[in-house]
Amino acid sequence: MAFIDYYQILGIDKNASPDSIKKAYRKLARKYHPDLNPNDKVAAEKFKQVNEANEVLSDPEKRKKYDQYGENWKHGEEYEQARRAQQQQYQSGGGQFYSQADFGEGDFSDFFEQMFGGAAGAGFGHRASGGRSRQYKGQDFNAEVEIALREAYTTHQRTFTINDKNVRITIPAGIADGQKIRLKGYGAPGVNGGPAGDLYITFKISGDTQFKRLDNDLYTNVNIDLYTAVLGGEITVDTMDGKVKLKVKPGTQNGTKTRLKGKGFPVYKKEGQFGDLIVTYNVLIPVNLTEQQKELFKQLAQS
Repeated sequence: MAFIDYYQILGIDKNASPDSIKKAYRKLARKYHPDLNPNDKVAAEKFKQVNEANEVLSDPEKRKKYDQYGENWKHGEEYEQARRAQQQQYQSGGGQFYSQADFGEGDFSDFFEQMFGGAAGAGFGHRASGGRSRQYKGQDFNAEVEIALREAYTTHQRTFTINDKNVRITIPAGIADGQKIRLKGYGAPGVNGGPAGDLYITFKISGDTQFKRLDNDLYTNVNIDLYTAVLGGEITVDTMDGKVKLKVKPGTQNGTKTRLKGKGFPVYKKEGQFGDLIVTYNVLIPVNLTEQQKELFKQLAQS
């Protein structure tokens, strides 16, 4: 069984910092993303490998196990248990004892194959009770998906290519930046008939030029002219789901905020519940006044 070098896949060395791992992953994930390489099996395989590598190396505990056990890091604890049992057998005169130091990287992977039910099928501890090979869940995959803020406002469907399969998922309205969802069974195949791993998708919500989101509330700035700010009036304000009329009180100051109940972002998986929209007024000072208009302002200043 060939040794999988996750460091080589990401193009980094074994002393790479977490930031270096993140940068390398994002660069390669964008390069090989199925949406940018439709029907490209080579890119799809590269994308899968990049996600596998990131899933392991971005987690300090998993990375430590990987550095010790290579691609068999998920079975490290089982190996230690089997090794201790083998050592006890050896100490009681039952056979030869092997340690990790006895193997090169490739041989050590082969030893795992024998140890836990691979094709060789003759190594110590490769079978569970009852003579059946041990089953192990496949490795989980991780992926990052970027969607626009306005897309996250509504429940919608998205199709992804995963392991050469088109998978259509529903993204619920109100999903948050950094939130993860799990697709059960879309990870690596299991070992010896074990269940497939899962796919964890992390959502990245891109910014919007008009609205800013904080939890379930939205924030926006609206310009009003000086005359409306002084005398009051009615303006039209954009929301995520359309336009609304808003009354401006006389004497409104620059920077004044008003809250529109229920016009914010939908609450995740709570049908009909929304945050609020907070509108900040930006009072515009008139420019290029005529002499007559300037005279009127002088009169107001003197009154």
